[in-house]
Amino acid sequence: MELREAMRTAGAVRGFTDEPVPDEVLEGVLEAARFAPSGGNQQPWTVLVLRDPRLRDLSQLGWREYVAQRDAGVRPFAPGPDGRWQGPAIDLDAAARTPAPSPFVDHLDQVPVLLVLVVRLTALAVTDVELERHSVVGGASIYPFAQNILLAARDVGLGGTLTTFAVRREPRLAELLRIPADHAIAAVLTLGYPTRQPRRLTRRPVAQFAHLDTFDGPAFGTSTT
Repeated sequence: MELREAMRTAGAVRGFTDEPVPDEVLEGVLEAARFAPSGGNQQPWTVLVLRDPRLRDLSQLGWREYVAQRDAGVRPFAPGPDGRWQGPAIDLDAAARTPAPSPFVDHLDQVPVLLVLVVRLTALAVTDVELERHSVVGGASIYPFAQNILLAARDVGLGGTLTTFAVRREPRLAELLRIPADHAIAAVLTLGYPTRQPRRLTRRPVAQFAHLDTFDGPAFGTSTT
């Protein structure tokens, strides 16, 4: 598939057929994705091809917390205007105990491919570590690899998405998966043959997010709709 077509049609896919993904197809996806850039070419990723269904139960707890905040009119787990976590606006323990049905999360154990993306923390050059806001820079060495997986999957007719609900229970998941203490879970990726492949994705045009010189500078681009 031509690269631009893959980029413009690789939307989040959460519905999959029952068709299994052959190991050689998945290996081919990872073979292509491994050329992602990373700081100092550290390649700090480890991919766990998960066949353990317990990920679903832990993900459900994070999903319930997410939904409860969303329903309360709060952007789930978002920092405040100062860039810092202000603490939960709801009772997260109560939320985790309250069922919140999801056709996607409730059936994670049936997804054809589950990949747990693990990052080696000591390999990250986190240059924003001292700023008084949430750190984001470390992700630059792991999330391009995640996007490469999704694009490579799209190229061979697969669909997928990146989720982080299970990260809410990282200590428990790390114990189950024997993840070392100097590593962290960056994401869970789901892959499979989609029941419906998105073709027309809705995204902001360039002129709505690109500016010249300053944050409030003139729009860069010709279309604003």
